[in-house]
Amino acid sequence: MHNNEMFLLKLGEVVLKGLNRRSFEDKLVSNVRWRLKKHGSFHVYIRQSTIYVEPQKDDCDMEAAWKSCCQMFGVAAVARAVPCDKTVEAIVETAKTYLADEFAKARTFKVESKRADKQFYLNSIQISQAVGGELAEAFPHVTVDVHKPDLTVFVEIREKAAYVHAPAVPGAGGLPVGMGGHAVSLLSGGLDSPVSSWMMARRGVELEMVHFVSPPYTSQQALDKVLELAQLLTAYCGRMIVHVIPFTEIQEEIRKNCPEEYFTLIMRRFMMRISEAVAKKAGAKALVTGESLGQVASQTMMALGVTEDVTSMPVLRPLIGMDKVEIIRIAREIGTYDTSILPYEDCCTVFTPRHPATRPNVEDVRKAEAALDVEGLVAKALEGESWVRVKA
Repeated sequence: MHNNEMFLLKLGEVVLKGLNRRSFEDKLVSNVRWRLKKHGSFHVYIRQSTIYVEPQKDDCDMEAAWKSCCQMFGVAAVARAVPCDKTVEAIVETAKTYLADEFAKARTFKVESKRADKQFYLNSIQISQAVGGELAEAFPHVTVDVHKPDLTVFVEIREKAAYVHAPAVPGAGGLPVGMGGHAVSLLSGGLDSPVSSWMMARRGVELEMVHFVSPPYTSQQALDKVLELAQLLTAYCGRMIVHVIPFTEIQEEIRKNCPEEYFTLIMRRFMMRISEAVAKKAGAKALVTGESLGQVASQTMMALGVTEDVTSMPVLRPLIGMDKVEIIRIAREIGTYDTSILPYEDCCTVFTPRHPATRPNVEDVRKAEAALDVEGLVAKALEGESWVRVKA
């Protein structure tokens, strides 16, 4: 650790934005500031497609801040760096001390320079040659290799200072949360819905969650598991609200009054109606589900049509073309996998039909559903709604 170490955050897709690029950049800077607040006092500012994160006091938790920066949507790459004076001597000294461990491991190296300050007396090739020559003398066991070096030393000459940094690591990519609008995501306890929520947050969408509980068929542990999944997602999404909706009565009414093959479909239609009502109240403009085409009986093309029949909002399904292996890979990467596979039942698994309809006709399902007081049941479920604010 170097005492005046800082982070450089390279912007991703944001740089492709045209006239509204400024609003994307402003959003990203405010997201970074907000997310780092709990790790100490940081000065966060943007210059030429790079966000600078400088600790202001010695008690900043740099490791936690680094992790937060790596999970920040809108950032393409993150690098640790050290500022120094804008002289070749200072740059060489800084590289020697700051990258000593890297040089000890490397056999070959090169220097890559960027001169953002065009007033500087050397151009980027001259900077690389001067700094590289000195470093080669300082570390005789390391030779220069411009094609495939073990270590690349990055030097940037900016307005305020020069910066020396080691190779950047990939950031979370995507767009800053808050730029893609506001949506309500249906969060079950399974593998899929946390991944689909993460994927939409990565497109800049701010999320609220809806979760359905059916006591006594579902346990408190099942709800705790879902709140833990929401908690894990806040590392990427920031804080969020989880709306918890009582669903027991609706499920029992469906079981008493509707043909078994349509249980799941009618249940899902109720979930969509209730979620749409929550979304309208929250000012959200879309619903998000973890459905993947053909994964289960209620996710065939015809079944999806039946489910979507009851809502006029766009239903976003980021996993629609993915298979289970890909979904599991992402769940492991983002840290939701271990929680998702905990063995607590959610309400989707409680009343599963033995022979579900895979090619349902929307007219038939509407007829079957007509046996229920749909509006009354929806209104009652919404009255029983409670919500939990989950903080990062």
